[in-house]
Amino acid sequence: MIETLRISGLAIVDRAELEFGPGLNALTGETGAGKSIVLGALALLAGGRAESGAVREGSDEAVVEAVFRTERLPELEAELERRGLAIADHELVVRRSVARSGRSRAFVSGQLVPVGTLVELFAGRLEISSQHDSQSLRRPEVHGLLLDRRGGLLAQRAAVGAGVARLRALEEELARLRDEARELARRQDFLSFQVLEIDAARIVPVELEALRAERSRLAHADRLREEGAAALALVSGDPARADTAGAADLLGEAARRVAAMARLDPALESLAARVEGLAAEARDAALELERCAEGVEADPARLAGIEERLAAVDRLRRKYGGTPEEILRFRDDAAGELARLEGASAREAELEKAREIAVDELERAAEALSRGRARAARALARAVEAELRGLAMPEARFEVALEPAPVPEGLPCGPAGREAPEFRLSANPGEPLRPLQRVASGGELSRSFLALRNALREADAGMVLVFDEVDAGVGGETADRVGRALAELAAHHQVLCITHLPQIAARADLHFCVRKRVERGRSVTRVGVVTGDERVEEIARMAGGESVGEATRRHARHLLAQRRGPDGAGGASKPK
Repeated sequence: MIETLRISGLAIVDRAELEFGPGLNALTGETGAGKSIVLGALALLAGGRAESGAVREGSDEAVVEAVFRTERLPELEAELERRGLAIADHELVVRRSVARSGRSRAFVSGQLVPVGTLVELFAGRLEISSQHDSQSLRRPEVHGLLLDRRGGLLAQRAAVGAGVARLRALEEELARLRDEARELARRQDFLSFQVLEIDAARIVPVELEALRAERSRLAHADRLREEGAAALALVSGDPARADTAGAADLLGEAARRVAAMARLDPALESLAARVEGLAAEARDAALELERCAEGVEADPARLAGIEERLAAVDRLRRKYGGTPEEILRFRDDAAGELARLEGASAREAELEKAREIAVDELERAAEALSRGRARAARALARAVEAELRGLAMPEARFEVALEPAPVPEGLPCGPAGREAPEFRLSANPGEPLRPLQRVASGGELSRSFLALRNALREADAGMVLVFDEVDAGVGGETADRVGRALAELAAHHQVLCITHLPQIAARADLHFCVRKRVERGRSVTRVGVVTGDERVEEIARMAGGESVGEATRRHARHLLAQRRGPDGAGGASKPK
């Protein structure tokens, strides 16, 4: 609810402060006093269009500020928190300013926000209805939400919306997979070639080192034999020259001589052993050299095979990595990607199956919502027609038309279901049912808005509803019925009503009087709460015009007494 409304520099209002209360708040005053300025201020808070011409002459800007109580709107508090707009003690401060240049600014909880944020925050929470307009009831796209809320179908509506979202997500993923299928096939072929090429090489890092060693041995077989024979001759002696002693023979002779010395001098025994060891090593080396020299054989075929294999590995090194280990890591990465790509076709089959299930679930959810809407539409029509009869429109007919809604391509229904509910009214006998936005009579339309709101009052409780001249064109008993309907509505919402009828003003929980006067040569509007005798005088003025007599005052007191009557019919109870 709106707790406080402050206005400054707007039209002929230099400054005004209104402390609204729960229930029904009535604003009365003579024509031209400035009641519509209060309506315009509320429209600015709701995100309405701002015009520079609304700034009071002599003021730099017009400012409208309000304090909202949010205890009954936890979803609004949650939305404010998501937007980073903190509130304290369930008080929300909203400010709107309009500069003379036409520039407008909005503030929520002291933070500058786009004006569109006000529209988003207060849509469905602050509604202004006049003879020719209602922010939501004239918009067919809102009718479905109102019907679903009244029929207790919000869970089914959410299920349909979630089903459509899931189906769209599946469709998008399927489309992406199909678009990528050709490129994926090319990628699969390339990766398969790479994996097969590396696998065909059968790379074993240790084996490659052995192959390189063997290649060197085979490539230098002749030199190995030559060098081996020369080394053997030096160690064992040249067999072609019997008089030439080799290193092994010389060391053997040396060992014998040192051994003879050791027999004479025991201190030389260790030296004799060392020389004998050298002679033995020389003889073993000679034998090894002989085996090596004899074992080296040229094998051109084997050498060619080794060269070919090592060349193949070198080609892989240039393409996939500098070492065998890097090549094998590349192969494993490619194989992993290939496995993922090969799973894409399986994923497409999974998605197709999931899509079939999602379509089936969505169709069931949409069917359940459609059945519920049919029941809710009949119940709402009966309730609204009953309200209209109570508002002196006994022949009026109301209908919730369930027209087929546009169906997005590839989906069984849209996110709001198969139907596009639309409220239609026939105010007089013989007239066809028409959409609310095509109802011509302002008085009939305003009473229809009131009837609708009363029929929906428990479904969307907690709103701030503003009615401007909902009493236009009515009087007498009908005016009393309109007042009773507003009082009943005020049991579930905070209702602000601009009225010219004493029957309505008398039922208000708070009565504000708007007066225009001249101060210091300028017209100004003053707004204040009237109580007691002052309220009696205001209601008497509304009932009797300029000439207020005692009889008119008695009538005013009677209207106020009716509001406080024992049957409670005239009183507006506080919002629950």
